[in-house]
Amino acid sequence: MSAYTILVVDDEILTLNNMKKVLEKENYEVHLADSGEKALELHETYKPDLVLLDLMLPGISGIEVLKRIKEKERETIVVMMTAYEILEKAVEAMKLGAYDYLLKPFKINELKNTVRRALETLSLRIRIMDHLKTEKGRYYFGKIVASSKKMKEVIETAETVAASGKTTVLLQGESGTGKELLAKAIHYHSPRSEKPLIDINCAAIPDNLLESELFGYEAGAFTDAKKRKTGLLEKADEGTVFFDEIGDMSLNLQAKILRVLEEETFTRLGGSKSLKVNIRVIAATNIDLAKATKEGRFRSDLFYRLNVVPIRVPPLRERREDILPLCLSFIRDLNQDLKRSYKGISQDAARILQEYSWPGNARELKNIIERIMSLHVSDEIQKEHLPLEMRETIRSDPTEKIVSGDNFPSLKELENLYIQKVLMHTQNNKSRAAKILGIHLTSLHRKLKSRS
Repeated sequence: MSAYTILVVDDEILTLNNMKKVLEKENYEVHLADSGEKALELHETYKPDLVLLDLMLPGISGIEVLKRIKEKERETIVVMMTAYEILEKAVEAMKLGAYDYLLKPFKINELKNTVRRALETLSLRIRIMDHLKTEKGRYYFGKIVASSKKMKEVIETAETVAASGKTTVLLQGESGTGKELLAKAIHYHSPRSEKPLIDINCAAIPDNLLESELFGYEAGAFTDAKKRKTGLLEKADEGTVFFDEIGDMSLNLQAKILRVLEEETFTRLGGSKSLKVNIRVIAATNIDLAKATKEGRFRSDLFYRLNVVPIRVPPLRERREDILPLCLSFIRDLNQDLKRSYKGISQDAARILQEYSWPGNARELKNIIERIMSLHVSDEIQKEHLPLEMRETIRSDPTEKIVSGDNFPSLKELENLYIQKVLMHTQNNKSRAAKILGIHLTSLHRKLKSRS
């Protein structure tokens, strides 16, 4: 059976039969219609990949048939057939979505070549759409684990801003919290989803190379510039640019990015012509940009231009309700990749996973789950599967001291135990610990000093 189905529409029976013979020899499945009405009926029945459509038909005109086909199946490729005298009608058809036109009388090779080009275009479209569907599925908002209130608020904001298609978004949060995942979800749920998403890690590319990658260059712009290169900004036109770790971008390059955001223009290196570009910018950073601007490490004007819709992605220790759901999600995905059959997590392992501080956030969690499942064949993650340092950290938790019988600690001891617990939770950040404890920072220092 042929990979492609073609519908030929013409009111001349001889033309129909001749074209059928030619196309069937090329191994296409061919259906014939001698009127516009019949063409629409067969289009509905067979859903052809390609329609060869005569402009001059009895009853419904070729232009009207084209309009109705495009309303029903926008991706159907339509090639118009017309005599030279009514060429202007073919031009009108092209504006309505026709792929190409054939001038009658045409030669067999012209027909074959036009059909081949049209179906190659269709094949490319299908591959692109399959890719987009795959990406959309992978970065679907509903797949982002959000059991905690904080993450639900993040997803709600991201979904709302995604719909705008233009608004600049600044994602802030520690490394490994999922900023890149969120940025891609915003793009693939925006009106720009069928256009490019260009992902640029500002920390991974040397500054001089990053500039030429972003803006491109003209031949002769520098020693190794043998020919013109199209930059990433140009390739991203009508799509989205994701600047990951933008806090690591140099001040010089920041000024040039600011111009792109404000004027929507840029110039290739070594060039003089201003190029117009229509992009949406999503930026992400794991540093405090507001603090960086005060310290002169980041341009304040660029910060304010990026900070249109700021979204803070919370660390895992602030969204502990998400830890076990994330684990189960990783297990489900890794079962398929690693050919395992894990069903869950033991109670002891779950307690440790939930109480651990996760300095590497969701990325660290996924790596640990993958390591366990790669090294151990089991039906669930056990306590002994977890890294030794993680088990020892939890075991040494001072609040696990058991009070029983007549062994009652003093109030002072309990206070010290609680302070130690809070300091562990904040990774020894005394300012945050003082806020949690509800005391002034100087009071905390005094209490700590009295313990030593």
